[in-house]
Amino acid sequence: MTQNQKVFTLKTFIHLAALTPVIWLYLSAFSDGLGADPVQYVIHFTGKGALNLLLITLCVSPLAQKFKQGWLMQVRRLLGLYSFFYAVLHLANFILFDLQNNWSLFINEVIKRPYITIGMVALLLLTALSVTSFNALRRKMGRNWQKLHNWVYVILLLVCVHYIWSVKANISQPLIYFMLAFVLLALRYKKFSRILPSSR
Repeated sequence: MTQNQKVFTLKTFIHLAALTPVIWLYLSAFSDGLGADPVQYVIHFTGKGALNLLLITLCVSPLAQKFKQGWLMQVRRLLGLYSFFYAVLHLANFILFDLQNNWSLFINEVIKRPYITIGMVALLLLTALSVTSFNALRRKMGRNWQKLHNWVYVILLLVCVHYIWSVKANISQPLIYFMLAFVLLALRYKKFSRILPSSR
C-alpha cells in the first residue's frame, strides 16, 4: 500500500468513526432511546467525544515520531477539526436543549459558573486553531501559526478542568483524562514550554 493509499484509508476510517456515533446519537435521541435524561446524555456524549478526539489528535505527533511513520501527520488536522465539530455540538446541545435557546440565560451561566466560563475559553481558542488550520492561512501567518497552535496544550488542560468541575459526583473518569493529558504534556514538553512565560 502506498503512502497516499494509507492516508486515504485512514481518513476514510476517521470520517466513519467520527460521524457514525453522531448519527446514532441523534437518531436515538429523537426515538427516545437514550434513557430518562436524553438531553444530558447528548451533552455529555458530545463533550466527551470532543475531548477524546483532542487527545487522539495530540497523540499523532508522538506516534509518528516513535514509529517513524511521518504520513500519520497528514490526518492530524482532520482529527482536530472533528474535535472542534464535537465541541460545537456540545455547546449547541447545551444552548438549544438544556437552556431552551435562552441566550440571556446562557450568558448568565457563562458569567456565574466557572466551569462553563473555562469551557467557553477553551472553545474560543479551539475555534481560532480550527479557522487557521488550513494551508493558505498557515503560509500567510508564518511563524505565528506555530505559536498559535502550541496553545492546543492549554486547551487540553482547560477542557480537563471544565470536565472535572462539571462532574458533581464520581470524578474518577475526569481524573483519568487529567493523567492522560499530563502524559501528553510531558511527551510534548518542549512545544508546550514555548507558550509559558520566560523565567529570564
